[in-house]
Amino acid sequence: MILIILGIILLAVTHYILKQNVRTVSYITIGYGLGGLLILVGLATASIKQIDAGQIGVKILFGDVQDEVLYSGLHIVNPLVDVKLLEAKTQNYTMSAVHDEGDQKGDDAIRVLTKDGLEVVIDLTVLYRILPSEAPRLLRETGADYKDKIIRPIARTKIRDNAVYYDAVELYSTKRDTFQMRIFNTLETDFKKRGLILEQMLVRNIDLPASVKLSIESKINAEQDAQKMTFVLQKEKQEAERKRVEAQGIADYQRIVSLELNDKMLQYETIKANKEIATSTNAKVIIMGGKNTPVIIDGK
Repeated sequence: MILIILGIILLAVTHYILKQNVRTVSYITIGYGLGGLLILVGLATASIKQIDAGQIGVKILFGDVQDEVLYSGLHIVNPLVDVKLLEAKTQNYTMSAVHDEGDQKGDDAIRVLTKDGLEVVIDLTVLYRILPSEAPRLLRETGADYKDKIIRPIARTKIRDNAVYYDAVELYSTKRDTFQMRIFNTLETDFKKRGLILEQMLVRNIDLPASVKLSIESKINAEQDAQKMTFVLQKEKQEAERKRVEAQGIADYQRIVSLELNDKMLQYETIKANKEIATSTNAKVIIMGGKNTPVIIDGK
């Protein structure tokens, strides 16, 4: 477009010189030739548009956004058309309490009130992309700064609207995934109405008040102590059960022995013991006894 304008200016200057009856033929010829060449080159370059991978182009003619979408590659267009490039690949918008981590500098985390009236600080990342067929409408209705007009305000509003259904501790622990999915569903509907596709919504961090953190830590410590005591009691019960079984075994043994023990049994056990002593290599004395008077014989 710049080359076309320069060519037109050069032709106009050359024509003005010609009207002044300045008969410098060589300069006039050069002026007309150079002006015409600039216009031709300008038309050629303005008519060819290259769209890189991951981008789409929207044609704008004198402020009017046209419905045709240009995808990646080379395109021949009206040289008077301005092609607005938009990102078609996945983008992210982060709101974080950490400085220089989010899209906005400084503390940009979302502060919400929970069901129990406590203030919770939430870090959030939204992954999204433009629906190519809706790019002209998005540009026409919202503009190229759709991040600040759609992504940021809607995400922050939906976070606050849904946080009031949960207690602070629930958001931090048991209901975090449910909370995240609830926000995703509401954001997805609003984004789609405006020509955007919500790919993922990530609750990166939930920061609770100091008093709530202390309460959670105390509860966790109490639960750990209770689990430890349960283990100790279980161990003691097992030990008591072992001793009971052992005592029952001894009692059963004594009862059986008392029932079965008599003179013949004692005589039989004596014979077995004498036999073992007699056959032992370490035996020094053989003990043999009758019913009333035992006889002791030196083994040597």
